[in-house]
Amino acid sequence: MSDLSRYFSPDGLFAAAIPGYRLRPQQLAMAESVALAIEKREKLIVEAGTGTGKTFAYLVPALLSGGKVIVSTGTKTLQDQLYNRDLPTIRSILKTSVTTALLKGRANYVCHYYLERAASDGRFNSREDVAHLKRIERYAKVTTSGDKALLPSVPENAAVWSHVTSTRENCLGQDCPHHKECFVMKARKAAQEADVVVVNHHLFFADVVLRDEGMAELLPACNTVILDEAHQLPEVATVFFGESISTAQISELARDARAEAMTAARDFQALPDACTKLDNAARELRLITKDDNGRLPAQALQRIKGFDTALDALHKQLDALTKLIETQAQRSEGLQKCFERALELKNHLQRWCDNTAVDLIRWVEIFNHSLQLQATPLSVAEPFRRQLESDARAWIFTSATLSVKGDFHHYQEEMGLLDATTATWESPFDFPNQALLYAPQGLPEPNTAGYTAAVVSAAIPIIRASGGRAFCLFTSLRALEEARALLTTALADAGLQFPILVQGDRPRTELLDRFRELGNAILLGSQSFWEGVDVKGEALSLVIIDKLPFAPPDDPVLAARIEEINKRGGNAFMDYQLPRAVINLKQGAGRLIRDERDRGVLMICDPRLLSKPYGKRIWQSLPAMKRTRDRHVVEDFFNQANSAQSEEASVL
Repeated sequence: MSDLSRYFSPDGLFAAAIPGYRLRPQQLAMAESVALAIEKREKLIVEAGTGTGKTFAYLVPALLSGGKVIVSTGTKTLQDQLYNRDLPTIRSILKTSVTTALLKGRANYVCHYYLERAASDGRFNSREDVAHLKRIERYAKVTTSGDKALLPSVPENAAVWSHVTSTRENCLGQDCPHHKECFVMKARKAAQEADVVVVNHHLFFADVVLRDEGMAELLPACNTVILDEAHQLPEVATVFFGESISTAQISELARDARAEAMTAARDFQALPDACTKLDNAARELRLITKDDNGRLPAQALQRIKGFDTALDALHKQLDALTKLIETQAQRSEGLQKCFERALELKNHLQRWCDNTAVDLIRWVEIFNHSLQLQATPLSVAEPFRRQLESDARAWIFTSATLSVKGDFHHYQEEMGLLDATTATWESPFDFPNQALLYAPQGLPEPNTAGYTAAVVSAAIPIIRASGGRAFCLFTSLRALEEARALLTTALADAGLQFPILVQGDRPRTELLDRFRELGNAILLGSQSFWEGVDVKGEALSLVIIDKLPFAPPDDPVLAARIEEINKRGGNAFMDYQLPRAVINLKQGAGRLIRDERDRGVLMICDPRLLSKPYGKRIWQSLPAMKRTRDRHVVEDFFNQANSAQSEEASVL
C-alpha cells in the first residue's frame, strides 16, 4: 500500500498544488482504509462528515491501485463534477496516465435515428418545442459526445428530449442506419477501454439487473466499485430489483408503433387502429383513478369502481396489438422493435396481475398524466448480495449519512452487507462553535391542525435575526405550499422584505444561483433540497426543518415492510423507520455548515425531538453542536456572528 501521507500531509503534493489545502486527519485515515480495502478486495462502509474531503480520499487510492475502477454517484451533477473537475485535478497532481470515461444512461444522449424521425414527422405543436428541436439538430452536428447536459439552452426536462433519445426497448442496435456514429455506443466503447469509469446509481443498477438476467452488461468488468452517496442505494435498488409498467410506456408504444406503421406498413390500416385503441385503453385506466397523485396498495384497487374492467380492457388491447405487430414485424426494424417491446410489456402486465409471488409488494403510483403498476421486492438484500459475491473485487460504500450514532446495522442489513467493515469519521468542522441547534418551545404535535402555521409563527423571529438567508425544508409538498402563503403574509405583517424562492417555480440550479445572488433570501424546498445542495458562506445561515422526516406509514412499500419485520419478531419502528428518518434528517441538517468559516442555526420544529424517548437517538446522531430552546440565545448567536463579520470586513 502506498504511503498516502505523501499526498495528504501539510507539505504533500496536494498542499503544494491546491491553494488553501490543509491536512485533515479524517481524510488521510479514510484514504488509508479505502486503500487497504482495495488491496484486500474487501467490502468497506465509510461515513465521512461534511468537509472530510471524501472524494479525494477514495479517488487517490483508487487511481494508485492500478486496477479497473467504477465510481458510481447518486446524481448526474456529482457525476459531472467528479469527471470534469476532481478526476482531472488528481490525475494532474499524481502525474498519472490513468484513463477516464463518463457514462450515463442512454436517455442522456441524442439519438440520430429518433432525431431524424422527429424532424421529419413535424408533430410538435408549440413553437418552443420546434425551437428546441432546431437547437438539438445543430448540436448533433458538432458535438462529439451527444450528452444533453452540454446543451443547456434546451432544458433537461423539455418534452422534446423524449422524442430525440432512445430507450433500451426502442433502440435499433446494429440495424440502426446511424449505428457507426451512435453517441451511446461511443460512450460505452470509451467506458470499456478506460481505467476509471464514472457512472450514476441508476445506470449501475441497470447493469446489475442485466447481468442478473444473463444479458450483455453495460459496464466493464472491474477490480473496484466505489459507490458515493451510498445512502441512496436502498431506494435505487428497490426500483431496479422490482418491475413496473406504466400507462405512459404503453402510450409511447402505441405512438411509436403508429409512426412505424405509417412508414413501413401504410397498407395495413388495422395496425394504427389498434394503436389508437390501446392508447385510449391506457388513458381510461388512468382516468379511473381520480386522484391526481398518490400511492395505493394493490388491495385498495378493488375499491375503485371500474378499475378491474379497465385493467382487463388494457390487457386485451395490448394483446391484440402485439399479435398484429407480429404479422408485420418483418417489414422494418422499427416494427420488429415495437413487437419486442409489446411482448415485454404484455409479460410485465401479466406478471403484475398474477399476485402469487409472496416476496413482492404490488402497488400503484398515480401521477398527473399516467399510472404505474409496481411490483417491489420486500427486501433488496438478497439480490444485491448475489452481486457482491459474484466476483472477487473491492466494494466501497461512502456517504456523509449512513449510521445512527455510529451504528451501521440498519444499512448493513438492508443492503446485505453484514460482513462488511465499517468506519466513521466526524466532520473536521468546529460544530460546537460554528452551529447551534434550536428546538423551539410550545409547538403542537405535528399531526394537529394548524401545525404549519405554528412552524411559520415560530420561524419569523428567527428569520428576522438571521436576516433571511434561510432554507425552510418541508417533509411534504402540501406543507410547503401552505407555508408559502403563510410566510408571505407573516413577513409582510412583520415588516420584513426578504425574497421568497419556492421549489418548483424555477429549475433547482436556477433557484440556488438566485439564492446565492440575493444574499438575504428564504428558500422553501421539499425532498429535492434536503440533499445534494451546497451553499457556502453567508447566503445560508439558517436551516429550518418542519418535521422529523418519517416516511408516511400508509405508503404501500413501507407498510408491507413494517408488517414483514414485525411478523419476524422485530421492531419495525426502531429497526427500520427510525434509522431511515435519522439518515434523512442528517442529510437536511447537512445543508447548514459547508465550510470551515460558515456559521448558522439548525432549527428543528418537531417537538418529538425532545418529547419522545427516541428523540435522544436522533439529536445525538447530528454533529455535536450547542443546543438551546431559548429564542434569545439564537438571537444572540446571530448578533455575535454579525459582529464578527463586521470586524472581519473592517480588517480587510
